[in-house]
Amino acid sequence: MTFVAGAGTMNVDLLYSGLPRVPGEGEELFSSGFAVRLGGGIPATLLNLRGLNVPVALQTAWGDDLFSRFAVEQVRTFGLTPVNLWQGGGIPLNVSTVILTPGDRTFVSYGRGIPPGPDTDRIIFEQSRGAAFVQMGAGSPEVYRRLKGEGAQLLFDTGWSDDLSLERCREQLLLADYYTPNQKEALKITQTDTPEAAAEVLSRYFPRVIVKLDRAGCLIQENGVQRVIPSIPGITCVDSTGAGDAFTAGLLYGLYHGCTFAECVLLGNITGGTCVTGEGCLTRRCTEEELLRQFREYHSFAE
Repeated sequence: MTFVAGAGTMNVDLLYSGLPRVPGEGEELFSSGFAVRLGGGIPATLLNLRGLNVPVALQTAWGDDLFSRFAVEQVRTFGLTPVNLWQGGGIPLNVSTVILTPGDRTFVSYGRGIPPGPDTDRIIFEQSRGAAFVQMGAGSPEVYRRLKGEGAQLLFDTGWSDDLSLERCREQLLLADYYTPNQKEALKITQTDTPEAAAEVLSRYFPRVIVKLDRAGCLIQENGVQRVIPSIPGITCVDSTGAGDAFTAGLLYGLYHGCTFAECVLLGNITGGTCVTGEGCLTRRCTEEELLRQFREYHSFAE
């Protein structure tokens, strides 16, 4: 049986909820809720997949600090034993303070990231060989080029950055089989004004284009035809943190099981929509049974 692999930094989120606003400088506000949760990124996607009974292999980083101990303990509750890429001291995770207000969420984060290097690439390659799908993350483009040469399909997610551009990401975009930007990221990287125009630009790189539209669902383009796969109705958004990672898990579940492109995106809309109904990235997740029940119920969205 093959599997899905990925290498990326773990995130720990300190969640403050029930605040009317973000405090200004010199102010102190008390939240009505507080929780410590495992955050987003490639580890969150693979943990979602693990919960859907898809075999996964995770390469990440942890040290001896209390945040690392918490994160690894959380990962192991999924029955997953990750491989440690860290070779230094200090805190190798991203640690974020997340302030949830009625209108949005605000972050203050610390993170060092997994340092690139030949040892990192070697471990990622060895641990990912034989995977059907690999999320591109901590390794250099060369390690993913080698994995693709051995038959793996690659997924790429840039995330947001102020210098996001086609030129800066060209090497990864040319390597990847799938790219999963949200609307803001798609408009930024393509320098266009509409999701439809962004999809046209991205179709130069990908035969199957994805632009996530938040509550509106997901715009896809395949064989030159654009359509929107709607969101699942009845979703009440509590916290959108981790929705993109959960979407990717549903997408990968469909790809792993040989679904059509539209069906894969529908599965992503289901897992992403479920995620936003709870606080934190992994608080609300679909079981495989729940996912397939909703997939059958809303299958017309992908027809």
